Amino acid sequence: MSNFKTTRRVAVGLVAAAAATFTLQAQAAGHGLDLTGKTVEWIIPFSETGGSAKWANFYAPLLSEALPGQPTVVVKFMPGAGSTKGANYFQEQTFEDGTVIFGSSGSTQFPFLLGDPRVKYNYADWNVVLASGTGGVAYLPPALAAKMDGMNAAPLQGEDFIYGNQGATRLDLVPTLAWEMLGLNVESVMGIKGRGDGRLMFERGEANIDYQTSSSYLSGVTPLVEAGTAVPMMSWGALDDDGNIIRDPTFPDMPTFKEVCEATDGCETSGEKWDAWKAFFIAGFPAQKMVFLPAGASEDAKVTYTAAFEAVKARADFAEISGKRLGKYPQMTGAAAKKALDSGTNVTPEAKAFVVNWLQEKYGVSLN
Repeated sequence: MSNFKTTRRVAVGLVAAAAATFTLQAQAAGHGLDLTGKTVEWIIPFSETGGSAKWANFYAPLLSEALPGQPTVVVKFMPGAGSTKGANYFQEQTFEDGTVIFGSSGSTQFPFLLGDPRVKYNYADWNVVLASGTGGVAYLPPALAAKMDGMNAAPLQGEDFIYGNQGATRLDLVPTLAWEMLGLNVESVMGIKGRGDGRLMFERGEANIDYQTSSSYLSGVTPLVEAGTAVPMMSWGALDDDGNIIRDPTFPDMPTFKEVCEATDGCETSGEKWDAWKAFFIAGFPAQKMVFLPAGASEDAKVTYTAAFEAVKARADFAEISGKRLGKYPQMTGAAAKKALDSGTNVTPEAKAFVVNWLQEKYGVSLN
């Protein structure tokens, strides 16, 4: 794509965003939601150490400034059962005054997609007001990373790996399926409460392979890379306008899993296993984190929260501060957020069937 076309697309997008912001703020001003003196509780169904925590803690003070009445926004962590505990709790909430919101992640979406029996929540009941794309990076200790032959992971196929896993049906299935496709022998230690806990296992030497979503990688793993105790292996990549996997814009110098797979004997980027991996990557990362109001939310609340997130995105410094904390990914509201929700909560029957069978064979997890 030419620079002119790219620049023109960005310019058109900025004009549209500015117009949407003005319209939404005008609509919000005409409604009655006032949060003066109130506290907004933002439920995050993970521990305080992972990517969702980084994401919510980034947005919370900005959202507080943008909401009418500038309420205090408090992030409440509710880990358990791979995030289904917190999501089930939110499902039971009914809208009252706009002071309860929920932050979902791919690890909340996957159990819903796969029919996990612990899931008592339904995304169709909730009201999305923000969707954040993200990426992910897998990394290794230096001694193991040095054994790779460029992008070829075949020299690692004789090694034994330990990985801290949130659960078989969680977002962790994207890395574990990828590593299996590369022929790596990775044993999962199940039941960690967040990806930050997996990073801590890596730091303590209890795990020798790990992955983090972009926000957690930027803040938690980059210092390890700089200190020489971790080496990036690959990113999962990003999607272009035609749905092709390309390099992650936040990590353009890292090869994608697709590139590593193509360079590794026995790993195929076609067929049902690849199609299933890509389907769940798309469901889990381009719309990886979302903010919801509970069932029954008023139009006042939906318009007000949408306008607030639009105002945050319209800040002159937003690209700079979000790029450093979250990475370079779309932050979507309105129709774009609803479209992202749809892509994040739907996969093809074929992809679902493959993963359900794979989970049974690999972990003995039955979802049928």
